Amino acid sequence: MQMPEPDGRILSRKAEVVRRLAEVLSDDALIHAPEELRAYECDALTAYACPPLAVVLPVSTEEVAACLKVCHEERVPVVPRGSGTSLAGGALPTADCVILGVSRMTEVLETDYADRIIRVQTGRTNLSVTGAVEADGFFYAPDPSSQLACAIAGNIAMNSGGAHCLKYGVTTNNLLGATVVLMDGTVVELGGAHMDAGGLDLLGLVCGSEGQLGVVTEATLRILPKPEGARPCLIGFDASETAGQCVSDIIKVGILPVAIEFMDRPCIRATDDFSGAGYPDCAAMLIVEVEGSDAEIDEQLGVITQIARRLDPVEVRVSQSEEESARIWLGRKSAFGAMGQLNDYICLDGTIPVGELPHVLRRIGEMAKGYGLEVANVFHAGDGNMHPLILFNANEDGQLETAERLGEDILRLCVEVGGCLTGEHGVGVEKRDLMAAQFDVPDLEAQMRVKDVFDPGWLLNPAKVFPLETSAARRAVAAE
Repeated sequence: MQMPEPDGRILSRKAEVVRRLAEVLSDDALIHAPEELRAYECDALTAYACPPLAVVLPVSTEEVAACLKVCHEERVPVVPRGSGTSLAGGALPTADCVILGVSRMTEVLETDYADRIIRVQTGRTNLSVTGAVEADGFFYAPDPSSQLACAIAGNIAMNSGGAHCLKYGVTTNNLLGATVVLMDGTVVELGGAHMDAGGLDLLGLVCGSEGQLGVVTEATLRILPKPEGARPCLIGFDASETAGQCVSDIIKVGILPVAIEFMDRPCIRATDDFSGAGYPDCAAMLIVEVEGSDAEIDEQLGVITQIARRLDPVEVRVSQSEEESARIWLGRKSAFGAMGQLNDYICLDGTIPVGELPHVLRRIGEMAKGYGLEVANVFHAGDGNMHPLILFNANEDGQLETAERLGEDILRLCVEVGGCLTGEHGVGVEKRDLMAAQFDVPDLEAQMRVKDVFDPGWLLNPAKVFPLETSAARRAVAAE
């Protein structure tokens, strides 16, 4: 994975850049000592690391604007950072950039239960948004697996989803408004506490833009009343393809579960050993959750289990209590930590049409065998957002590169069957050089023209999303 060479002119002016940033920030909000910068040298894509020029940790929209104005005047690239949980290298710095972290911006600014909205600073973690309203019977729907740590800023940047996105949608479906600071320090307000805004959908444009267009400092989010009840069932199969067929069959009958999660044998064993969830030892397992009144839940689970039994499942386990429900979800919620005990891994997130699940799962197994690696699958099966985990040994020469090549083949397969490169992790640097597999030259040019409008100097996260050779001319002009 290639990154641009750092600009020596910026490196030579570090002292001046730091001095100007110190003028607009408190002492504890600016980090520039080499030993302290190492904490920000990578995000959750830990295979690549580079300490930045400096790190700023503002506490308000006004401080963010002041920092960006300084960097704009000094022509210094800025990499926005939420909690650093990006799996695609979205917050990977370069040696000549300033990391702008929003982790200190955690306030709840407004709660309106009548209009069902909450306005927060975007450094607030995903799970703590629900924590702020659950005592009053509400919740925030998007629930990425990293929800305990990931920030709303990063959720907006990558349009994150989660296990319950099948029914409630991903971040863009739950984001009503945003305060965005542009690279020159201009503050703009998009959307608000209402269903939709007139004119161009700039809010939809910003959501999922991976820090290319501006820094989102405040967000107005949709909150929902807690459902009357919810209950999962666990279904085990002796083949991944059969589990994929079950997902397709459930969707076809028109039932909309709140979640359909998939795990295959390597993941089932690892998560069960890690959590003691009591999962069956089978080739593949689905967790299907529905919600509503007791009668509605019973009816939906009855149809789902009937569909599953036609496919000769190894086990069907319907939860009968809150304790059983928690145990069914226990291993799935700890899947990524559990897999880390087995080996190093790369976590992908290509998205495919649900009907292609059986074919894609079979092909992934064949590809993995061809590369001599193991792939564990755990993903949001209801909307086809796959998360293949490619296991490898980082201490063995060449294994990382082999794992990356397998990952590229899997993502190309997702595009070939009518899907896309990413569902919620973003492009970052991980999929940057694969963009041409999904988009042709005019498509990429149109996307870069949008960035030209918001960030004409190409100073915001400039080495991400677009292949370096495609964006080279624009970045070169910006550096002059």
